[in-house]
Amino acid sequence: MSNPIPPNPEPKPSYVKLAMRNMVSKGGVSLQHFFLTAIGILGFLIGVSYLTR
Repeated sequence: MSNPIPPNPEPKPSYVKLAMRNMVSKGGVSLQHFFLTAIGILGFLIGVSYLTR
């Protein structure tokens, strides 16, 4: 007979908590990537609006 797996007393942390923990541990790299992404998206939107005016 196989033994049933006992229930885990601690719930698994949510993806948001894991992402926040990862961001804090990496420090400024996450902020740098965030701002680069934001600038890239804004540049893309401005470029598309300029080409389609």
